[in-house]
Amino acid sequence: MKSYPQFYSVFLMLVFCISCRGQVKTDLPKSDNKPKIKNIVTSTGPNGTTRNIIQDKKGNIWIAAFDGIFRYDGKSFANITNEVSSARFFSVLEDRKGNLWFGSIGSGVYYYDGKSFRNFTTEDGLLNNEVGSIYEDTKGNVWFGVNGGASCYDGKTFRNYRMNGDVMSEDRTGKTSPVLKRPPNEVSAIIEDKTGKLWFATRGNTFVYDGKTFTVFARDGKPFTNVRSIIEDKKGNIWLGGNDGLWRYDGSTFTHFTQEFVGYIYEDKKGNIWTSSERDQTKSFKIDLQNTGNQKGWSLSRYHEKSLANHAMLPELIRTGEGMIFGILEADDGNIWFGTLNGVYRYDGKTITRFNEKKGENAN
Repeated sequence: MKSYPQFYSVFLMLVFCISCRGQVKTDLPKSDNKPKIKNIVTSTGPNGTTRNIIQDKKGNIWIAAFDGIFRYDGKSFANITNEVSSARFFSVLEDRKGNLWFGSIGSGVYYYDGKSFRNFTTEDGLLNNEVGSIYEDTKGNVWFGVNGGASCYDGKTFRNYRMNGDVMSEDRTGKTSPVLKRPPNEVSAIIEDKTGKLWFATRGNTFVYDGKTFTVFARDGKPFTNVRSIIEDKKGNIWLGGNDGLWRYDGSTFTHFTQEFVGYIYEDKKGNIWTSSERDQTKSFKIDLQNTGNQKGWSLSRYHEKSLANHAMLPELIRTGEGMIFGILEADDGNIWFGTLNGVYRYDGKTITRFNEKKGENAN
């Protein structure tokens, strides 16, 4: 990343000290003597809203949904949290040690070492129990995007950052947030760029954090607001998707690809950019799960090399007619997984298959 000429500063210099208020020591246990949880194995995945999808180092697919955390081993699904929590799950992360973190709405975050669970809430130092996003930085800190700000966990203590209006700063009060009604200050996405700066997408402003100062990210003096997804691609470009559509920032120049609301951005192994967005105009499409005349609702689109080079070109439409489309994942085998209001789907380049209560039904 080159520089940030379009930023305007948000005043606060943040001083890090181990003894500062707002940190709560919460060491991860070396072992947990809780009884082993019995997972429900099924041939189908979630039936409700599916928010996030990842693949772990062993090749398992993990799915965060409103009806639980599901693991897919290539043959069957298992509801991992069926006896742990009835909360709605929004986010899932595998950390560098192979442990998993599950973010819920209302019940905080669950840590899973493959055998047992530990639940972190505001009582342990988490800023808020509504956890919408999770990210691990290069230092091994795990960040939780919550309603009202963000929490950083270093394996022992939480450090919290609170949003107050258009400002984000380190919280030293030692107080946790009450459960806030959405959407005022939800942190929707967190990433670390190649220069080590952290980016925070919120329902308000988008912030860049250099370890000391939070700066509002803006274009021509206008902040990027209500950004739902941020990624850095292989070339170091920052992509932002949200209320103002899809934008690419190369360190000096902004490129606007679509004005439609964008909910999720993903780069595949070939460098194609996948997005989920509200109804978008496209020149062609491969699959419309409803019918070829229905382009209402949300769409799953793919930007190829030509449409990335010429932003005036429209992307390839893969799916249309959905109520909403959430997390996108390219699995090791090249299949694309994505979440919807009705469970999880897989696209193999030709066919879309859904894995809800209608087992393996071809969705063409």
